[in-house]
Amino acid sequence: MNYVPPAVLAMAMALALPAHAEDAATSPGNGLHEIPDEELGQMRGRYTVGGNEVAWFGVTMISTWQAANGQSLQGALQIGMDFRNGGAPKVSFTPSVTVTAANAPLPDVSGRSINGAGLDNVAGLSQSVQIAGDGNRASNVLQLNVRNDGVVPSQGGVAGNSSAQQGAASAVASFDGSSARLQLQVQGQGAVQQWLRNGAMGQSIQLLGDGQVAQNLVQIDLVKQSLVGNLPLSQNVAQAITLNRGIGGIGWQ
Repeated sequence: MNYVPPAVLAMAMALALPAHAEDAATSPGNGLHEIPDEELGQMRGRYTVGGNEVAWFGVTMISTWQAANGQSLQGALQIGMDFRNGGAPKVSFTPSVTVTAANAPLPDVSGRSINGAGLDNVAGLSQSVQIAGDGNRASNVLQLNVRNDGVVPSQGGVAGNSSAQQGAASAVASFDGSSARLQLQVQGQGAVQQWLRNGAMGQSIQLLGDGQVAQNLVQIDLVKQSLVGNLPLSQNVAQAITLNRGIGGIGWQ
């Protein structure tokens, strides 16, 4: 059961009071009684109005990499979890990757090195940029959107992994049912990656060349159920107060 703050509980009781109780509340010794948090924590039958349940949770990852020679790599994936039917969520996965041709040979970067192996051991959110070159631009961006309108985005199916390759460049978007990864890689030039796994989400940019532009974007969308279609607020809270009268000191004089 969920905890109800005293202010919310007082408002609910006000909605449930009969008309004559309002006049009684103005006289000394009468009226509503605010219950301390400690007492609320021991109450039976605590109640919150429905409508705050998660309807949909989605993660969108977009990675782009523009090399100095004109070669372009792009990748995107979207994972959606639909909770509207209750129980286990319906999961959807939509990948997209592209690699365009280069106009010139990639520069020689022998002697440069980067190492991001330790990121595999990081729990929670991690963002990393490692650059061993000149004139590069890199950014990791995270956005969180929370909506209460209950409107769920259109979803695709659970598509298979997607990959593209041209020469030394490759782009892969993968999902194995428990973890997702988006990776852009140019052999000898570095890698641009994003991942989502149990207990961890990460963004990593590793560049060995010069004059490159790379960006990682994660957008997290949380959609809550709307109150449309539920019982009116006053009816819900009135029922809740009726069930709780006489418990933990709730009531009026």
